[in-house]
Amino acid sequence: MDDDPDEGRVVRGEDWYGRHLAGTRHLRWTFYDTDWTEVADEGAVFEECTFSGVRFNASRHTGAAFTNCVFSNCTFFDTRFDNCKLVGSQFRSCTFHLFAVDGGDWSFTTLPGAELRRAEFDGVRMRESDLSGARLEEAVLRHCDLSACALEGADLSGADLRGSDLSTLDPLTVRLRGARIGLEQAAVLATALGLRVE
Repeated sequence: MDDDPDEGRVVRGEDWYGRHLAGTRHLRWTFYDTDWTEVADEGAVFEECTFSGVRFNASRHTGAAFTNCVFSNCTFFDTRFDNCKLVGSQFRSCTFHLFAVDGGDWSFTTLPGAELRRAEFDGVRMRESDLSGARLEEAVLRHCDLSACALEGADLSGADLRGSDLSTLDPLTVRLRGARIGLEQAAVLATALGLRVE
């Protein structure tokens, strides 16, 4: 990776309320207790950055990239990501309310035990992501690529899973009561349970 003049930058306690980020690039920056409320992020790139205690409330991210980043104790209230790339990023002890993701690539992200009730993921690539133990009751996971996604212990009760790849989901290791699936997905889950679909 090429050297970057902003490498090693630390931002602590700053107010970025309503800031417009367009096409900026940040390599290995660290953000502590920064307020990103209502930030409008269009195509900004963050690589190997650390976000600790950052408030992303009501922020909008379009065509942005947060690759191999770490989010620790961050709040995502009414936050939206559209066609963003978050490959390899980790989320630790974050809170998500009115959280929505439309398109983009979230492969290899880690969200173990995340509280994602009623969150919306539509058309998102999430290959080999870690959602083990995640709380996804009444969440929307439609048309998502969940192949090789770790879902052991996840609660998907009442979730909308229609159109998503459930080929590697083990129905014996998750809660699925009331979840919505399509007929093809039903056949996939029945086969996973050892049933014969005729």
